[in-house]
Amino acid sequence: MGAECAYNRRGFTLIELSIVLVIIGLIVGGVLVGQSLISAAAVRAQVTQIEKFNSAANTFFGKYGYLPGDIPTGPAAQFGFIARGTQRAEGDGNGVIEGWDQAASDWGIEECGGETVSFWVDLSTAHLIDGGFSIGNETNGACTVTGAAVASYFPAAKIGGGNYIYVYSGGMVNASSGFAWQSTGANYFGLSAVSSIAQFVTTSNPGLSVATAYSIDKKVDDGLPQSGNVTAEYLTIDTGDGGTGIMWTDGTDAVWYPPNTSARPGSATTCYDDGNSTSNPMQYSIEISNGANVNCALSFKFQAGD
Repeated sequence: MGAECAYNRRGFTLIELSIVLVIIGLIVGGVLVGQSLISAAAVRAQVTQIEKFNSAANTFFGKYGYLPGDIPTGPAAQFGFIARGTQRAEGDGNGVIEGWDQAASDWGIEECGGETVSFWVDLSTAHLIDGGFSIGNETNGACTVTGAAVASYFPAAKIGGGNYIYVYSGGMVNASSGFAWQSTGANYFGLSAVSSIAQFVTTSNPGLSVATAYSIDKKVDDGLPQSGNVTAEYLTIDTGDGGTGIMWTDGTDAVWYPPNTSARPGSATTCYDDGNSTSNPMQYSIEISNGANVNCALSFKFQAGD
């Protein structure tokens, strides 16, 4: 009797096991496809947001003859925008979106005041973007913005992750004495995880995964981190001088130095690498952990007011 019961016990047949494995494969495949679709949708939403801001700036320029933030006192008053001149370099009409500490040969970067902040105030006042934005009082240096309050100055990025969109100007020129920062008249949208804004200083960190940065760059530009209209640069405090700096995501100061093309292997902390060979161009480090590491930030050159 016991031997007969043992003989009658049955396991899964090969066909049954095959069906189970197929079902598991379909479930796993569905999850992966779903994640891929979600990531692709997030990238599209972020690209669309940048394009909308660029289009809004173009519309503003076409209607008023100046970029938002840069519109001078007379036209600003005529059309009902906030008063110019309360912040240094605010509304000089030179086509360059300048920060509060901007002078002819100084920084074109982000603080609580100046054109870089009134840019968003002007666009929202003109009803060209959603939301309302503030401008800080830089005249007495009383400006410290952290946490959720950053959203009063910059629009939150569609990609999430604590990222914001801001504007700045700057660029590298090959001067007679070698590479040095000078105003090239180029304006940029920056995309990074902003943690604070204070007098002279915006502090942010890379807030994009390598795969996301690569997907965005490839979708709208050349897919390379150091060239084209989309580059792996962002604003943050420059520990060398204590002020805001334009930084490459490899930690090189983009204010004073051209892109670093030295041999560099990919790692868990790199946004881009050249496979440790100078004969290769720098590429986003998507070969490391499938690009999942959050090591990147991006800047987008304006296609407005040209």
